Amino acid sequence: MKEAGLSVALIEAGRILHGVSGQTTAKVTSQHHLIYDRLISHFGKEQALQYADSNQAAIEMIASLVNSYNIDCDLLRKPAYVYAGSKESVDKLHREVKAAQSLGIPTYFEENLPLPFETYGAVRFDNQAQFHPRKYLCALSRQIPGNGCHIFEGTKVHKIEGEGPISVRTENNGIIKAKDVIQATHFPVDDKPGMMFSRLHQSRSYILGVHMEESLPEGMFINAEHPARSLRSQPEGDGELVLVAGEEHRTGEGGNTKDHYRKLEEWVRSVYSVKSVDYHWSTQNVITADHVPYIGRITSDSKHSYQATGFRKWGMTTGTVAAMIITDMILGRDNPWEKVYDPSRFTPVESAKTLLSQALESGKGLVGARVLPVPEDASKISPGKGDIVKLHGERAAAYSDDQGFLHTLDPSCRHMGCIVSWNDAERTWDCPCHGSRYNVRGEVVHNPAVYGLKEKGSDK
Repeated sequence: MKEAGLSVALIEAGRILHGVSGQTTAKVTSQHHLIYDRLISHFGKEQALQYADSNQAAIEMIASLVNSYNIDCDLLRKPAYVYAGSKESVDKLHREVKAAQSLGIPTYFEENLPLPFETYGAVRFDNQAQFHPRKYLCALSRQIPGNGCHIFEGTKVHKIEGEGPISVRTENNGIIKAKDVIQATHFPVDDKPGMMFSRLHQSRSYILGVHMEESLPEGMFINAEHPARSLRSQPEGDGELVLVAGEEHRTGEGGNTKDHYRKLEEWVRSVYSVKSVDYHWSTQNVITADHVPYIGRITSDSKHSYQATGFRKWGMTTGTVAAMIITDMILGRDNPWEKVYDPSRFTPVESAKTLLSQALESGKGLVGARVLPVPEDASKISPGKGDIVKLHGERAAAYSDDQGFLHTLDPSCRHMGCIVSWNDAERTWDCPCHGSRYNVRGEVVHNPAVYGLKEKGSDK
């Protein structure tokens, strides 16, 4: 939009690229697991082709930007594979190959993979890519300031109001007015229009950065089954760091979250000679009712309010698709991919089933957690741990710091009042309803919540 001559302001609650964008495995691919057979079945071939064409175009857009701005971000062209870890998945792979080929994607069924464990074939997409996301995005961000364009970090948005101009209200009563506003905030901050809160859910995935005796074969790999097992390499000096990802679960659930790191490590050590596990982190994914992102006007009545959300685990390409579509919409240009991503769409069979599931999960957080018994004695919480306990006859989110001092918060999520749960691996309070997350001080880590948890007994 800046290149088109518009005045643009990027408003960021914290620091740019410190959240999900900096924690992705950064596969630059149109192979979004096994999606094309399902897209043709539920959306029809025309819209499935829009999805395929847009993501293929996004790969080339990223490559073009890297070339134009001479960005050193380790961009490498590689094939992408979805492999069958069991015989039961083989038929699904063959259907996916047929569907993708019908849409013009260079797709093949690979009988044998150079992996050190048993597989039963794979879907291969050629000429895909991978890169270092922060190196790429930091370089792009440096192009924004100047000529009336700005990046404002540490600027938390609390409310978005009106249409033409739109008022964006920030934490300290600041107001920014703009003709057009795009919520590219992972999960929308203003999620009531279009009832986005009922049409999205969030999940967490886990990643290890591993050094191995062996080299990873050329390519990016993910299995067709659950739980996910994803592998890709990252150049590092004269060697490589291998990113091992998977173990996804709905945010606020998943039991002891440290177990997911342990299971990933056990798996990779069972198939490779691991020298060391040097990094670990988790990330958050937003998923729509039909697994296709919502990109465009928030509702059919919106003229200047846009959103880009629900990228699932493929935000490097679909985020780029969002940039191309919304830029065209604001500039009044036709875009051939709008329809499949339209936030106002409704796919009856798949969406209805998912919406019902989402409603049931939200109900558990709103009602179920309030009737479950909780421990009475908060003093028994070990240092570094947290739990929902009963304190003076009321529920509290209690965290014992490393010195054993107890910190208590109201456990009601500030988004819609669900009871949060303790995330042991990240030391956060996570909401199982819509995925808001808070640190041990109650400050927002992930939206849709914009206000932090209240101190227990406080009106703050």
